[in-house]
Amino acid sequence: MDERRPSLHPAVAEIRRAVRAALADLDPKATVVVALSGGADSLALAAAVAFEAPRARRDALAVIVDHGLQEASAAVAASAAETARGLGLAVRVVRVDVGDEGGPEAAARSARYGALRTEAAERAPAVIVTGHTLDDQAETVLLGLARGSGAASLQGMAAVGDLDGVPLVRPLLDVRRETTRAACTAQGLSWWDDPHNTDDRFARVRVRERVLPALEAEIGPGIAEALARTAAQLREDAAAFDEMIAETIEDIVEPAEAGIAVSVAALAANPAALRHRIIRHVVAAEFHQSLTRAQTLEVARLVTHWTGQGPIDLPGCRAARVGGRIEVTAR
Repeated sequence: MDERRPSLHPAVAEIRRAVRAALADLDPKATVVVALSGGADSLALAAAVAFEAPRARRDALAVIVDHGLQEASAAVAASAAETARGLGLAVRVVRVDVGDEGGPEAAARSARYGALRTEAAERAPAVIVTGHTLDDQAETVLLGLARGSGAASLQGMAAVGDLDGVPLVRPLLDVRRETTRAACTAQGLSWWDDPHNTDDRFARVRVRERVLPALEAEIGPGIAEALARTAAQLREDAAAFDEMIAETIEDIVEPAEAGIAVSVAALAANPAALRHRIIRHVVAAEFHQSLTRAQTLEVARLVTHWTGQGPIDLPGCRAARVGGRIEVTAR
């Protein structure tokens, strides 16, 4: 009689490996808070966490955020909660009020992450894990490219980030969306397809349904993977730049009345890419504001093309050349 155990489906194995690797790098005492929407990506993630967390002697909790934006949202949340309990996870369903700041997608995301952070903070130490996949990363990079947002946007999503002091981890950024669906099917898990994911009013949906398939058809397969690799490479470059900036700023920045000052000579001695990053970093660190490329270039002209021009108004502050310094002060 053959008593061999049935082989593990490759998709299930891939996702479990990804989760296992992510958990290994986290605080061993941290509760794993899974962001569960009921979709295939988050459901495959939840199933893997339910399997791996007990083996790592960790507590795990599935948090289902009900945005209340669709008539069936409460039923969808209840179904996801039932599935999570069936997997052996503790469950919290949280109803949130979604505002309108930044548009519907941004408002829903803000409400969702706020709820996740609150739940995680109540169980500190804790980490939040989300089911973002390689496909999500590719879409993010392509949207950033289309908007001309620069290297910061093209870096896409970090595998490990921070949500107001709570670690935010994305274990599946190297996993394709088709793999999460295959994993759910192999485990007999029924997922929910959010109608918003096929609503072409949203730019991300148009990228997913039209742009990426068109690129694959015209250029060849592997576009999503290439975009994800680009994000990873740019993130490495950004980390190197950040280290260089941190070392440089100590030598060239000094306090100024109601603000901060940077040496003109030191800025001029740096390559343009580093000079622009220093300018953006100073404004962000001191005034918590982000500069556009146009604004950054205007400030840089005070260094490289000084003809006596006056102060430049920026978000929340003002930049002016005063002697051998660029002074950035509150408005």
